[in-house]
Amino acid sequence: MHNFNAGPSILPGEVFEEAAMAILNFRDTGLSILEIGHRTTLFQSVMDEARQLAKELMNLDADHEVLFLHGGGTTQFFQVPMNLLNENQTAAYLDCGVWGSKAIKEARLYGNVDVVASSKDKNYTYIPEFKIPSDAVYFHYTTNNTIEGTEMLSIPETNVPLITDMSSDILSHEIDFNRFALIYAGAQKNIGAAGVNMVVVRKDILGKVNRKLPGMMDYRQHIEAGSMLNTPPVFAIYVCLLTLRWLKRQGGVAAIEKINQAKAELLYKTLEAKQGFVPTVAKKDRSRMNVVFLIPDPLLEKKFLDACKEQNMVGVKGHRSVGGYRVSLYNALPLESVKALTDLINQL
Repeated sequence: MHNFNAGPSILPGEVFEEAAMAILNFRDTGLSILEIGHRTTLFQSVMDEARQLAKELMNLDADHEVLFLHGGGTTQFFQVPMNLLNENQTAAYLDCGVWGSKAIKEARLYGNVDVVASSKDKNYTYIPEFKIPSDAVYFHYTTNNTIEGTEMLSIPETNVPLITDMSSDILSHEIDFNRFALIYAGAQKNIGAAGVNMVVVRKDILGKVNRKLPGMMDYRQHIEAGSMLNTPPVFAIYVCLLTLRWLKRQGGVAAIEKINQAKAELLYKTLEAKQGFVPTVAKKDRSRMNVVFLIPDPLLEKKFLDACKEQNMVGVKGHRSVGGYRVSLYNALPLESVKALTDLINQL
């Protein structure tokens, strides 16, 4: 089976095996990971190691805290402005896809939003030029647009606090994570199983809004409680821990970046060379995580889909909102799967 799903997506085989064993018998306790108390030392060790491993893999400084929270990336669309943006202030946002536009909509509930640029005019197939206002409270952007297949690999130069949705490319390539004031990422693409969201926040940006915050929405309370303000998603966090361990064993972010680059280069080169397969994203902005393309010829399209089914290749259909095709190349996807797909394309 070759799993190209965009999320929930492929996980390393050894993570499945360890997680499955933990469901039956967690660390020889006779208890399942699904039934241990979250306040026990058993789970506290899981939480502590997961947070520490994330800090290690991201080379985070002492000013940044790692949280594992409910709600996925979508909750962060409103939790970020709720914590950081007063009604009389303005935050800058970049509109480069569906998720960015949703974040903009939620932010407008709490303050003013300056959309510094948008690529909606060309169906979000490129990253537009933009300038960040120096008086913005923060600048928000999505590093990788999962649906549209664009990615920003460089960090914008600014003195404004940077907030980013890294749900679909976090830990896929080396970057200075300390440059960001807040990072959030749904786990179900590169970190683990669906059901938990990882948030990295620099503590000095908190506590500056005038509004009263519900406890569950206040990052400060989650930091104080060590991500256990309420019952956390225990199993999803355990799968994150196993995935982070796996990534460390591969050699960390630097090592996985080389593999990810090789996968993306092979697939894009094949698509460009094969008549009838049309990449849709501007070359300089192409994502290394989500490769999107069209097959205009219905007969070739049918041959491609039939061949994928025959060779157990799943998840190649594009998002329902845009159609076409999308091949996701997340960390856990082996290079061998990409080679199998490119061989299939070349044989059509």
